[in-house]
Amino acid sequence: MGSMVRAAALRGLQPLVDELGGDGAALLARFRVPPEAVDVDDAVIPAHTAGRLLETAAAELGCPDLGLRLAEHQGPEVLGPLAIAVESAQTMGDALDCASRFLFVHSPALSVEQVPDPEGARGVVGLRYGSRDAETIPPQSIDLGLGLLHRVVGLLRAGPYGLRAAHLPHPPLAPVSRYIAFFGADVLFDRPHAVLRVPAELAATPVRGGDEMLHGIAVEFLESHFPEPGRIVAPRVRGALAQSLGTSPARVDAVARLLALHPRTLQRYLAVEGTTFGAILDDVRRDTAHRLLTRTDLPLSQVAAMVGLAEQSALTRAVRRWFGAPPREVRRRAGT
Repeated sequence: MGSMVRAAALRGLQPLVDELGGDGAALLARFRVPPEAVDVDDAVIPAHTAGRLLETAAAELGCPDLGLRLAEHQGPEVLGPLAIAVESAQTMGDALDCASRFLFVHSPALSVEQVPDPEGARGVVGLRYGSRDAETIPPQSIDLGLGLLHRVVGLLRAGPYGLRAAHLPHPPLAPVSRYIAFFGADVLFDRPHAVLRVPAELAATPVRGGDEMLHGIAVEFLESHFPEPGRIVAPRVRGALAQSLGTSPARVDAVARLLALHPRTLQRYLAVEGTTFGAILDDVRRDTAHRLLTRTDLPLSQVAAMVGLAEQSALTRAVRRWFGAPPREVRRRAGT
């Protein structure tokens, strides 16, 4: 199983397919993408599934500009928690740096980075969209990705941002005039990479609605919840467990339902990321128990309940395994 992408990357596809005369719900179902998953921020699907779905839809509907059309229906919100960090940045440079650093939260397969201008023009730089692992991204997905990057930059800049030209690594899928109308600039095809050529001074321009405090909070959230670029499912499972621990059953089916996934699918995704549901649950219980033992004076029976263990004896065994000492000793050492 390859890399994953947030199902929100397909947000807007179902109504677009319907608008074009197809059956959007049936198309998603054919690729085993639950229609509700597209509107759930934490749902994920294989990146290759998203790519095949777009290519199939474009071919069956006779819509060669499907990727561009879908980009017109989307905005930063499809990026989930990354959207907050990007939209609250104070400058375009900060926003682009944040997107480059944390795009793996949307999909570990994708990257956005600033590069030297591929045409070598003075005062111009490139914003390159592509794959982190050198895998080939299908043409419709490239059009969607670069098109969305163009739209997001324009929204952050609150208008035209001086795009010099767009480069695409494939032949034109639709009339060239369609691409020029979408990007509002020249578009060159069969180039080595997907790139937006932008003024170098764009980085210093302010972002409309930038908020330094909110940006700091958003970045801190991303750093603490998504520390590993190769993982996007495990952090979401951990977050769901941390929120529900002690208040609802810590079962894989319950968490899978929150993430709009089948339990077996969730377990497969975690296996790809080198972990298991049980291992994450154990980590969350350990961290929660340590916090409650060292920072509160709650009765041990209550601590056991709050970490989802039925009996105090189960807590004692678990704490010995985690910390090499019984709960009271852990608490004594912390001076609680």
